Amino acid sequence: MRFDHLVVAAHDLADLVAWFTDRTGVVPTPGGAHVGLGTRNELVGLGPTSYIELVAADPDQPDPAAPRPFGIDGLGPDEIVVATSAVAVDDLDAAVARVAELGLDGGRPMAMSRRRPDGVLLEWRLSVPADPAQAGVVPFSIEWGVDTPHPASSLDHPLSLVELSATHPDPAVIAAATERGVRAEAGSEAALRAVIDTPKGLVELG
Repeated sequence: MRFDHLVVAAHDLADLVAWFTDRTGVVPTPGGAHVGLGTRNELVGLGPTSYIELVAADPDQPDPAAPRPFGIDGLGPDEIVVATSAVAVDDLDAAVARVAELGLDGGRPMAMSRRRPDGVLLEWRLSVPADPAQAGVVPFSIEWGVDTPHPASSLDHPLSLVELSATHPDPAVIAAATERGVRAEAGSEAALRAVIDTPKGLVELG
């Protein structure tokens, strides 16, 4: 299990990209559309196997049947949130079972894919914690396809993750987040915070 990516969400992707570029001095790379989910992303590398995902509603897709992921539909026009993070695992089913041992519902594994602008198809399975009360504090699990290049492998790596921390009132959630590499502690409300090193210095997200 290793840190894979950080998810930063907003309603409008162009505004999110402009905000991120202004704060960090780095221009994200277009990722692709999540067909059927009504979202699209852009990416910034953190290292050979890690990155930041900027995700928002995709105006070129019809409204999806289910709410868009990461609470995007509920965000205001100027609201930007560090929604969650992901850890890469070799065995998704085993990772879900481990979360269950901590007394939490790790969610239902599902298969997903998207096509990069250069036509390369990326495939993966993921499982998102089912309880909304976890509020992104517990990273979701992702298992990349055997023949899928990691998204970070085609990116430059101008940024680095300095710290990922969280607060949450539930001790079980804190334990699960800590086990998955997030520095978590008790707090009155759920919150996720990341510090990244950028060409403009240290920047706090969240």
